[in-house]
This record gives sequence, C-alpha cells and structure tokens, in this order.
Amino acid sequence: MSEKNIESVDPEKKNVTELDKDIEGEDGNSNSTVEAETARTSDQESPATFDKAIEGAGFGIFNLILLFVSIPAQSAAIFESSSMSYILPVAECDLRLTLEDKGVLNAVAYAGMTISAIAWGYLADTKGRKKILYWGYLIDAVCVFGSALSQNFTMLVVFKFMGGLVVNGPAAVLFTYLTEMHGPKHRSSVLMIVGMVTSTATVSLPLLAWGIFPRDWDFQFWGLNIHSWQIYLFVLGIPSLISGLIFCAMPESPRFLMAQGRNEEALEAFKQIYHVNSRKPKDSYPIKALVQEVPNRKAAKDEVIYTIEEKKTADVPEKKPTRTLSESLKAGLEQMKPLARKPLLGLALCCYTMQFGIFLGMNTIRLWLPQLFASMAEFEALHAGEDVDASMCTILEFSVNRTAETALNYADACAEPKVISMDMYINNIIVSATGFVGYFFAGGIIRALGPKRMMTYGLFLSGTFGLILYFSVSSLMTLIVAATFLTITGIAVSSLLGAVVALFPTQLRTVVVAIAMMCGRFGALSGNLLFPVFVQIGCLPPFIMVSSVLLLSGTLSIFVPNPAKATFS
Repeated sequence: MSEKNIESVDPEKKNVTELDKDIEGEDGNSNSTVEAETARTSDQESPATFDKAIEGAGFGIFNLILLFVSIPAQSAAIFESSSMSYILPVAECDLRLTLEDKGVLNAVAYAGMTISAIAWGYLADTKGRKKILYWGYLIDAVCVFGSALSQNFTMLVVFKFMGGLVVNGPAAVLFTYLTEMHGPKHRSSVLMIVGMVTSTATVSLPLLAWGIFPRDWDFQFWGLNIHSWQIYLFVLGIPSLISGLIFCAMPESPRFLMAQGRNEEALEAFKQIYHVNSRKPKDSYPIKALVQEVPNRKAAKDEVIYTIEEKKTADVPEKKPTRTLSESLKAGLEQMKPLARKPLLGLALCCYTMQFGIFLGMNTIRLWLPQLFASMAEFEALHAGEDVDASMCTILEFSVNRTAETALNYADACAEPKVISMDMYINNIIVSATGFVGYFFAGGIIRALGPKRMMTYGLFLSGTFGLILYFSVSSLMTLIVAATFLTITGIAVSSLLGAVVALFPTQLRTVVVAIAMMCGRFGALSGNLLFPVFVQIGCLPPFIMVSSVLLLSGTLSIFVPNPAKATFS
C-alpha cells in the first residue's frame, strides 16, 4: 500500500477513535452526575448533627418571630425586678410605707429569684424549655396583675415575691431557648439583639412612669381602690401575658429533644421551622434523619436513628429510662465535684464573691435612685429661689424625715395628692438611656482593653464613683455621677460573665453561671435591705457599703486569670 493510501485511511480511523472517546466522555460525565446526585442524596439521608439540621431549616420568618417574642419576654423579667423602685415615691401614702418597707419592696423580687434558681434549672433540663416558657410567663402575668390589685403592703410583698419566684425560670430559659433555635452562625448576633432589648426595657420603665403617674386615675373597681401606680403595674404585666400566649404556639427546642433521645419529635420541630422559614411543605425538608445522641438498650449493637419513615416499618426503640430525682441530684453533684477541688475551687469562690459585690453595689444604687431623684425634686420645689444646701446628705435626711412623717402622721402628710416633679422622670430616663448607649460601646471597649483589664479598671472606677455620690452637691452632679456609675458597673458585669464562660470547662459553665447569678441576686437582696438601715445610721455608711464591696471585687479581679489565655474549651 502506497504512502498516499495510508494517509487516506488514517483520517477515517482517527475519526472513529475520536467518536469513541466522545461517547466514553459522555458516559463519564453521566456517571459523574449520577455519582454526585447519589452522594447528595446519601448525604441528606445520613444522620445529621444538630448544627447541620438547624442550618438546613434556614433563617427567616420563624427566627424573626422568635426575636419579636423575646422583646416582651425579656422585658417581663426586667419589669419584675425593677418596677418597685418607680412606684415607691407615688405609693408612699396609699400603702403607708416606712423606709424599711421601701427596702423590702425593692428586695423581695430578688428573694424569690434567689430561692428558685436551682429548682428552675432542674425543671428546664427535665421537663423541657417550652413548658417552662409558656407556663412561667403566664403565671408571672397572674402575679403581676395580682400586685396591681394590691390594697396594702403585705399583699404587694406576697405577689412581688411570687413574681420573682416564677419569672426567674422562663427568664433564664429564654437565653437557652434562643441559642438552641439558632446555628453557630447566628447565635452571637441573636444574643446581642437580646442585650439591646434588655437596655430598651430599662429605658421604657421611666418612660411609662412619666406617661402614667401624672394622670389622675383614682377610682374603685369591684370595691378595690385603684390608683395610677396600680395602672402602671397592670401595664407592666402585659408583656408576660403576651409572651406566654405566643410561646404556647412555639415548638419545643430540638436541641433539648435530641439530648433526650426524642429524635422523632426533634425532626418534626426542625420541619416546622423549615416550613415557616421557606414556606415550603414540611416533607421537602432536606434532612431525613438525626444522629442518635442517647444510646438505647434495645439497639446497642446498631446505631438507632429515629425517622418518620422508619417508624412505619421498624419497631420504635425503647426509651431511655427516666432518672429519679435522687439519681439526678447524685449525677449533678458528681459532675460538680471538680468545683470543690483545686484549681477551680478558688477561682469559683472568687467569681461568686465578685458577682455578689457587683450586684449589691449596682442594684442598690439603681433601685434607690428614683426615690433619691424624687426627694431631690421635692426638696428643690419646697426651697425654690432659696440659697440652701442641696447636698446628698441633706437630701437623704429630708427623705428619711418625710417618710417617717408620712408613716406617723398619715392624715396630715397625705391630705393632698402627692405631685411628682417632671425632673424625677427626666433624670431616670437620662440614666437609663446612658446605660443603653454604653451597651453599644461595651464590646469595643472590652476588645480594646481585654476582658480582664476592663473588669478590673471598671470595678475600681465603679467603687470610686460610688463614694463620689456622697460628695454630690446638686441634682445635676448626682445625675452625672449616677449615670456614669451604673454604665461602668454594667460593663464590668458583662466582663465578669464573659470571664466565667472562658475560664471554666464546658460541662461546668452553666452551673457556675447559675450559681454566680444566684449570688448576685442575693447581693441585690442584701444591699436593698441594708441601704435604709445604714441611711438611718448616717449619710456616709450606705455609700461606704456600696464603694467597699465594689473595690473588694476589683481587688479580687486582679487574681482572676486572663480569659484571653484560658486553656479550657
């Protein structure tokens, strides 16, 4: 065969070869597509972790509803612990309050919170988040409405104590519920928004007082005497009622359900979240199975996976046996053993003492400030145009004498309706707004100085400003010093809680934070009971008490390790 003929044949062979390659390529691409589709389907059907499942549910309308309901829910807790401080100047005559009575009313909600802390933690971990949230807020609403109908001091104390006892549960569970309803990507942002809600609720208290107290709303309802301060308390109970009703329609935390081995219910909760967020049918939710976090005795040899589809064809795995109360307490104490030994024992005691001191100093001034502003406004109105001493000691002496006069000579002291100056409301609004603004700068300040330095510097500054209040010579100076004091102390509290989270192992963090908060509330209780006692002893003792506990906390913070160098995870 000639060279020319060979050339004429070769192109045909070449075309045939290239055609074969194209066919093989198409088959290869087809196989790759099938393999990718199979892999994706297999990935969807494989058991998913909580983070993967909550990510698959998406972020949308459901999460916005959850953030919306957190506004009245978080406000309810703030209102329960702080509302008494605003009604004291107004309800003084109606309830015939002594100075000690005012201290009790400021402190009694914290007494309920302190007593119920551990019990609520146990119930939330065994009964679920949803039940605690809707029952807690609904019962709290009943307590608040009961306090609004109170006709005497004893009745008001009982309802406020019950309110503190009840609201402590859902208020603590709310943060857990919010974090368990969001993936890692959105958790920090959600908690920041809730922090903003807390600051907003603090500002709303004096705003509502400003709008309600000046009104002449005195009437009888079914034989009960109703005054403007009772209308104020009734309005403050509405957020609890709204929160309880909305949480009735919310799903249980899927994180809690998975931890209990109830994966079938958890999957339904994920599907509900997905359906609301995407507005697609529940059946289109991409996750079909969840990892089994709790092993079952019946399927010890095999990995047990709850799914809706498998339930129809397979036996339902045996549920994990429920622990008795004594077994749960024993397991809890066993888990807490490291806190009773070095090196965590000394660190934990240090944090508890600091939390006690910070809450004592901060909440004593915060809850007595409306009374101080009201006394200042009344004193300045009585001595308008006169060149008189308006120092802190003069105002405190005036307040003590007026309260004693009201209690002893009720007919004369309360013959005319008590008028509260607008300056009292404006000053409280400014102080609350300053704390709200300070919240926005807190993150940047902590990042710039570091949590340890911020905590130490903040506590020493707070102790100093607490003592400077004693030297105040005017309402303006008191306003500036008090606003600065409360803002710095609030940032120091955030720094301490951040340090607790970083310095303790994961399995102990919740316990340490819960005990620290219990110590803090006991500090607030102690400070508000001691303040009127010290005021009657003299002008200086109450400010020495506030300043000394904060300076002690600042000194202890020096010995706390730097959270940035923490080794626990």
